[in-house]
Amino acid sequence: MPDDDMPVINPAGPQLVYVVVADHIAQQIADGRLPVGARLMGELAMAEAYGIARMTAGRAVRELRERGLVITVRGKGTFVAEPEPPAGD
Repeated sequence: MPDDDMPVINPAGPQLVYVVVADHIAQQIADGRLPVGARLMGELAMAEAYGIARMTAGRAVRELRERGLVITVRGKGTFVAEPEPPAGD
């Protein structure tokens, strides 16, 4: 999942680290680099890839779930979710 355009993560900066990671993954989903059904890397691998703590990786995944972009299946992993249809359709 991570690629050559990894975000710059500055723990001392104004942005929350988990939001930076979640935004980066959300952009990959929007660009189609992570299609519906694609499995995200696990929290440990994500933490290593982004150079963040495992808890921060978990919070980024939770943020993506709250945005409706991914679903987590216990024992299987976290996957890109089907987009929600626009309201009123």
